[in-house]
Amino acid sequence: MTPTATSSTSSPPSPQRPSKSSHADATHSRSRGSPEIPGLPVNAAAESRSATSRGHRNAPLTLEGRLRLCPRIDAGPPIAHVAAGAGISRRLAKWYARWRARGEKGLLDHSSRPATSPARTPEGIADLVEALRRQTKHESARLAADLQRLHGVTLAPTTVHRILVRRGLNRLRDLDPPTGEQLREVIRYEHDRAGDLAHVDIKKLGRIPTGGGWRMHGVGTESARACERTGPGTGKVGYTYLHSALDDHSRLACTKPLDDEKAVTAVAFWHRAVAFFAAHGITPIRRCLTGNGACYRSTTWADALAATGTKHKRTRPYTPRTNGKAERCNGTLSREWAYVRDYTAERERRVARAEFMNYYNHERPHRPRRSPGPGPGPAWSTSTRKRPSASARSARPPPPPHRGGLPMRP
Repeated sequence: MTPTATSSTSSPPSPQRPSKSSHADATHSRSRGSPEIPGLPVNAAAESRSATSRGHRNAPLTLEGRLRLCPRIDAGPPIAHVAAGAGISRRLAKWYARWRARGEKGLLDHSSRPATSPARTPEGIADLVEALRRQTKHESARLAADLQRLHGVTLAPTTVHRILVRRGLNRLRDLDPPTGEQLREVIRYEHDRAGDLAHVDIKKLGRIPTGGGWRMHGVGTESARACERTGPGTGKVGYTYLHSALDDHSRLACTKPLDDEKAVTAVAFWHRAVAFFAAHGITPIRRCLTGNGACYRSTTWADALAATGTKHKRTRPYTPRTNGKAERCNGTLSREWAYVRDYTAERERRVARAEFMNYYNHERPHRPRRSPGPGPGPAWSTSTRKRPSASARSARPPPPPHRGGLPMRP
């Protein structure tokens, strides 16, 4: 409490309440510009006001400011004086009343949401919207039309969208495509040793006709049609099947573009991949994870895995994310090699693939699960992920002028 004088002659005059006219003048001056804060120049006051409007943690009426001002009122000065000293309105009285009623908890911001919402969509209709969304995967406008046509329920598309947001179904990426169930949290894993698991997959790519395809000349152009007519036999260019095998631990990848995806072709690639991994010190291959294609369900494939002592594991049907590392490798090959630039022939692209795979396995940084960032070391380093020594780097042959269309780094 502030001390009070005992003598009437020495007592200071009581503070005068500002008149309505002076209060109006002060309000008008604040509307035209910022008031001068004692001890600060005008430009500093403006900067302080602009920082307060951004809502930083020390603004006058944030939680920190309320905790500072309410004890000052408890010390004795009127609320109006404390508010004027802080440069805020007398609405401080609302926070002081909450302070006296509930203490520090009363100074927390309250939700502006109403206690009841009588016009809110009933939960039964919201459940119907959720069931239709999981079943059909349709967007809000089409779901609203389906509700009206099938169930006689009229809802605006915006209302349907708000229901989907509340249920966490407004994005298709949150739903499992085959079942419509909520996707589970992504589980990232990495085997402890190289050779514990190899991811195997096939990527289907359209062949590039001689002279370049539609990506170079444009869709429907005469040049693109002329290139398609240069294909052997029927004039159709056909497809290239990119067989890939990826070690789960080291991310060492082996790829080979082949003419089909038959079981005999897949087995020949598997033996090539096993020899490739063995040349880099990865042997044996204990497990192999593939999709459910016909070549991987054949007895020929099973006999090949038995010959190499490898246990076969297949992904869940229609769930390619189970073999996610192979799918990511296919995406990387598509973005950084297959379609990174215009090729004039399929042979040119295949030559660029060899150069790119050398870059992918030896120089391109990867992001292993336990690493905080991309590691600069080679992907095939099974014993360590540190950068090779200077002598080992100098012993490497110089890189090609272009790595599959990617310009050299300076």
